[in-house]
Amino acid sequence: MKRKNALAAIVLLGLLAWGIVDTGKAPTAPAQPGDAEQAAGQGNKTVGIEKGNLAPDFELQALRGGQIKLSELRGKKVIVNLWATWCPPCRAEMPDMQSFYEENKEKGVVILGVNLTPTETNPEAVSSFVEAYGISFPILMDVDKQVSNVYKAISIPTSFIIDSNGVIQNKFIGPMNQEMMENMLSVIE
Repeated sequence: MKRKNALAAIVLLGLLAWGIVDTGKAPTAPAQPGDAEQAAGQGNKTVGIEKGNLAPDFELQALRGGQIKLSELRGKKVIVNLWATWCPPCRAEMPDMQSFYEENKEKGVVILGVNLTPTETNPEAVSSFVEAYGISFPILMDVDKQVSNVYKAISIPTSFIIDSNGVIQNKFIGPMNQEMMENMLSVIE
């Protein structure tokens, strides 16, 4: 039994290390419907998940109702944060994300909390979490793993910092605090 526990611990540490070492140099995201039109409007920038790429577009159902489409947020600075309720680092960063959002939403900053819904124990877990943490930024339900697959969310939380032109300026794996978000967003358009 001790060997199984030790092996499981080694595997988990290996996955965590892999997520930390990942520098965002994943292969370009597969083409999505509308990507060609999206890239054409941006001087034919490559659509992908690396710094300097046009962020792959997506449209997801929001927890509080309605659909949100990433490309419709052009003109705003966006943090796409992939997370789950059961993830301790995700839980740790949520109060800072909420504070940052409240202080910056009037300045054209949007946080999209993309929940990895298939990994949740039950559908109510997300609603309960959002209520308990007082989250007011949009929480999107990635029911079909559409976004987590395209954005290669191997380790969570994973956040993408996207400028007002829809271009990825930074990728961060692990929990962020308010100061980190302020620093990353202060240097982009």
